[in-house]
Amino acid sequence: MIRRQFLLASALLLAAAVQARAGDGDLSLLMFEQPGCSYCAAWNADVGPEYDLTDEGKAAPLRRVQLRDGIPEGMALESMPVFTPTFVLVREGRELARIEGYPGEDFFWGLLAAMLRDAGVTLP
Repeated sequence: MIRRQFLLASALLLAAAVQARAGDGDLSLLMFEQPGCSYCAAWNADVGPEYDLTDEGKAAPLRRVQLRDGIPEGMALESMPVFTPTFVLVREGRELARIEGYPGEDFFWGLLAAMLRDAGVTLP
């Protein structure tokens, strides 16, 4: 009985540590896009299939937003995005940083890593 309680407590502590490492689940990455956007299509081809599988994607899950739909309810952004794609890192609905446009896969990952680091996320 004590061993089972110890294993359960250990599993809960491990889960909490993993969650804290990933940014406490309060971060998300908004991707403002629109139909016909060639840069959005390039991001979808280059990054889209793997994003959710990466440490960055786990720390800041992607939420797609159609540009014409406006700012999602409950979000406090510095301004309405103009270009697509625009990636906005938010914590609890407040903008922390953004990437306007898609500069290519290598630049995207570097810029996103810097944004996450500035938000206090430690990536492996």
